Amino acid sequence: MIKPLIVRLALVLAMGSASLSSTLAQVVPPAEAVPADTTHKFENVGRVPAVIKKPWYKGKLVKATIVPAVLIGYGAYTFNGGGFYTNQQANRDIHKLFPTYRTKLDNVLILAPYAELGLVALAGIESRDDRLNTLLVIAKSEAIMLATVFTVKNLTRETRPDGSDNLSFPSGHTAQAFLAASIVHTEFRDKSQWYGIGAYTIATSVAALRMINTKHWQSDVVAGAGFGILSAHLGYLTHRNRWGRQPRLPEGMSFTPTWLPGPGGGAGVGFTWHPVK
Repeated sequence: MIKPLIVRLALVLAMGSASLSSTLAQVVPPAEAVPADTTHKFENVGRVPAVIKKPWYKGKLVKATIVPAVLIGYGAYTFNGGGFYTNQQANRDIHKLFPTYRTKLDNVLILAPYAELGLVALAGIESRDDRLNTLLVIAKSEAIMLATVFTVKNLTRETRPDGSDNLSFPSGHTAQAFLAASIVHTEFRDKSQWYGIGAYTIATSVAALRMINTKHWQSDVVAGAGFGILSAHLGYLTHRNRWGRQPRLPEGMSFTPTWLPGPGGGAGVGFTWHPVK
């Protein structure tokens, strides 16, 4: 008696639930498909920090040109006797200090920063760029410097202090020395600022000697420094080719600049090699 009753009750419940489901299906209509919301598809869903564009005055080009622009501007300002401290006044004061001193050392020192670059590289100090890229930057910077300096020389036609020709402004020797110094500073400033300080000291000596030798006015050498620095900076800014790091010297081998005092001494390069297992 109990089992048939339970079976009947289960059948009734099953039929009732089926009937209820069919009734609800008729009463409740199927949900309509909602179109995808495309109005926010470009929003930063992952909350990745957006790249903030720097103002134009903080860009690489402005940083690279501000110092050369000041130097070239001052040279142009004092050009042909202008400015608060004229070329003639500077020339007079220089030759009060060095009335008879003349030297050809300025013709040698213009390449001294490049010699420093080579010696530091031979000593095993790792530069910013590999050697091939450094040579490419130097070649490009030299081309920029020579084109700009000699174009301006032929446009301005300023007479030298000694009257030898009309190619005084700007100083090519000074531009060459400061270009090389800028290369040294850029390549090794991450290792030590003293490499750049030494190179710029040499370049400043070239500028001073050009005035002492009555080959240039102060406006010439100041503008020449600006053209040299600007050429080096443009060489780096326009350089994009990279092929990896510079070749390293064999392990245990190094070169170091040396100086031997005395009558038979002088500058040289020392070579050391330590056998390694």
